[in-house]
Amino acid sequence: MPKINQILAIEKNKRTTLHKEITELHRQTQQPTLMTGHQKTFESRVDDGEAFPPEERKVQLLHQDALDELGSRLAALMDVTATKDWSNCKARADVVVNGEVFLKEVPVTYCLFLEKELTDLQTFVSKMVELDPALDWTFDPNSGQYRSTSTTTHKTKKLQKPIVLYDATPEHPAQCQLITEDVVIGHWTTTHFSGAIPRPKKRKLLERIVELHESVKFAREQANSLEAEQPKIGKQVLGYIFKEDAA
Repeated sequence: MPKINQILAIEKNKRTTLHKEITELHRQTQQPTLMTGHQKTFESRVDDGEAFPPEERKVQLLHQDALDELGSRLAALMDVTATKDWSNCKARADVVVNGEVFLKEVPVTYCLFLEKELTDLQTFVSKMVELDPALDWTFDPNSGQYRSTSTTTHKTKKLQKPIVLYDATPEHPAQCQLITEDVVIGHWTTTHFSGAIPRPKKRKLLERIVELHESVKFAREQANSLEAEQPKIGKQVLGYIFKEDAA
């Protein structure tokens, strides 16, 4: 069993490193350009018409990958902090969720830590890019991305054509003028891709975070003293929040 000063040294260093990584991940999940993509192809309607190369932007970040990475880092941070708190603090209480004991005999100092992390997690999830509600999306389990229905838009080109203002007479030639017309020369077919989080899933995650935060706060107020050693808390806390039925 490690000494308290060793636990404190590990916890402080790990907290600093993990918070930097989580902050960077937080920044990335707020950037639509990383979590959205598209694919465009052009088909000409004019023989020997102009050709345009396809356009593509790939999704660089999937919301589930971001949540998995976040969970891994938070779990490590929660576990090392739990080791310190369980070993160095006597005040503890049960965290009760929906009438059942969720975490047994949690130290009050760890309750304080958990409250802060859950507040930060709520901010993280609340600011994640959501799927654009203006589009119809289908989830592709092979890529982990969402794909929109394809839309078609016309490609036009300005062309000049002559019109006769005055017909020719024996005394005067015909008078003509060039006018410019927008002529459809083809169409673009566009499909959007996204790694953003669906709004119902985001709402469900936030509900669980708030529920757990309130339970931890209540437990902190009722904490009592006892000693513990190296519990594994992070996976249980984050497993509850990110379990698969959050859709």
